[in-house]
Amino acid sequence: MAQTLDIYIDGQFRQSDCADSVPVVNPATQELLVNAPLTTTAEIDLAVASARKAFLQWRTVPASERVRMMMTYQMLLKERQDDIATILSQETGKIFADAKGEVWRGIEVAEQACNIPSLMMGETAENVAREINTYSYLQPLGVCVGITPFNFPAMIPLWMFPLAIACGNAFILKPSEQDPMTPNKLVELFYESGFPKDIIQLVHGGKDQVDDLITHEQVKAISFVGSVQVGQHVYRLGTDKLKRVQCLTGAKNHLVVMPDADKEQAISGLVGSAVGAAGQRCMANSVAVFVGESRQWITDLRDALAAATPGPWNGEASAYGPQISRRAKDRILGYIEKGKEEGATCLLDGSECSVEDYPDGNWVGPTLFTDIDVAMAIYTDEIFGPVLLAVQVDSLQQAIELINDSPYGNGTSIFTASGGAARKFQHEVEAGQVGINVPIPVPLPFFSFTGWKNSFYGDQHAYGKQAVRFYTETKTITSRWFRTDSAADSTSEPNMTIKLR
Repeated sequence: MAQTLDIYIDGQFRQSDCADSVPVVNPATQELLVNAPLTTTAEIDLAVASARKAFLQWRTVPASERVRMMMTYQMLLKERQDDIATILSQETGKIFADAKGEVWRGIEVAEQACNIPSLMMGETAENVAREINTYSYLQPLGVCVGITPFNFPAMIPLWMFPLAIACGNAFILKPSEQDPMTPNKLVELFYESGFPKDIIQLVHGGKDQVDDLITHEQVKAISFVGSVQVGQHVYRLGTDKLKRVQCLTGAKNHLVVMPDADKEQAISGLVGSAVGAAGQRCMANSVAVFVGESRQWITDLRDALAAATPGPWNGEASAYGPQISRRAKDRILGYIEKGKEEGATCLLDGSECSVEDYPDGNWVGPTLFTDIDVAMAIYTDEIFGPVLLAVQVDSLQQAIELINDSPYGNGTSIFTASGGAARKFQHEVEAGQVGINVPIPVPLPFFSFTGWKNSFYGDQHAYGKQAVRFYTETKTITSRWFRTDSAADSTSEPNMTIKLR
C-alpha cells in the first residue's frame, strides 16, 4: 500500500489529519507512487498562523544573513539535481534530460535570490525642500502563497518561494496534487540548508485548499501558474478579498518561419518546442506560421516530427514522455478527432501511439495538422499536448496580424536571417516574450517572465525585478531634523499648507 505524502506545517513534516487523498501515479505505468493528502481547513489555518509568526521574526533578519542561507540552498539544489530530477521524472513522465533542465532553470532563480540586497535597495534624495530629505525602503508583505501546476513541479515553485523568502516574507506552497513529490523534496532541502522553521509551509490538496488559502485574512499575496479557467478564478477571488495577485495562465504560441530562415534550425526549433515535455508547456509553440516559400518545408517538418517518438523517462530513444494523466490524454485525443471533423488535414496522427513494454502509458504521438481555419477548436483552444498546426500566409504582416488576433500573448518566435524582418516583428507583435531564432524565449531570471493578454492577470510578473516588487511594499520617509541652536527653528510658525518649506 502506497504511503501518504507528508505536509510541512508548524515546524515539521507530518501526516495530515485528513480522511481523503489523491493517488499519484507514474504516467508511464499507472503504478501508484504515493497518495497526496487533502489538507484540512484546520491545518491550513495552523500553517498560516505558523507562517505569520515566523514572518515577524524573519523580516528582522538582515538581508546578508538571508542570502547566506539562500546560497547554501542553491548549492544543495545543484548537488542534488539528479536526485530531484529522478523523482520529477517518475511522477511526471518527463525524460531525464528535460527534468534536469527544469531543475536547473529553477536553480537559476534561487541564484538570483542571492542578489536580494541590491534588488531591494530603495531610493534617496537630499534637500527635497529646505533641510528635508526623502528616502524609501522595500519591506516584505507577510505571508505569501504559491499555487503551482503539474507541468513544472520543480521550476515553478522555485520561481516563487526563493525570491519571496529572500525578500523577508514567509511562504505557503500548494503544489499540484498530480505530482507533489518533487515539491516535497524542494522543501526538505530548504530546511536542510539551515533556514529557521516555518518560513515555508507545504500543504497539499485541490480547489478547496486553494480557496481556503486565498481567502485567509492573514494571506497578503498569491502567485499562481496554471490554466486560464483556474487562473481567472484565483485572480477574481483573490482580488475580491483585496489580495495582491499574479496569475500566469494559458497560451497559444506561434512560431513564424520566414523564407530566408535557416531551414534545419527552424524545423529543429519547431519540433523541440511543439512536442518537448509532451507539449505540456505554456511556452510550447503549437502553431507554425509558414510565410511564403517556406511552406515547402511542411513535409520536412512532418518527417522530423515523426522521428520524435515518446517513451519512458530513462529510455535512450525517448524524445519525450507520456501525458500527465489518462484524463489529459483523452482530452488531447478528443481535440485530434475534432480537428479531423472540422476539416483540417492530419499529416501526422499520434492518436494510436504505443510504446513497447509500456502498454498502460498515457502516450500521444507527434501530431501535425494543415489546412487550418482560425475558427477551428484546435486553433482557438490550448490543447496542451504534442499537437502542432501548420498555417500558411503570404507575408510577415499577415503573420503578425494572425498572432495579434489571438486572445493569448505569452510568447512568440520568428526564424529569419533578416534584421529588418526581426525588428518589425519584435516591435509590432503583441506578445510578452519574443524569440528571434530562439524557439522558447523564456528569459533568464534577471529579467521577468512577461506574458500578455489572457496569458497573465496582474500587474507585476514572475521572477526578476518585477517579482521583488510583487513581494514587497515601498515605504517612503520624509525627514527633517531641527537644529537646537537655530533661532529660526524655535520661532517658526505653523505651516498651514501642504507645501514643504
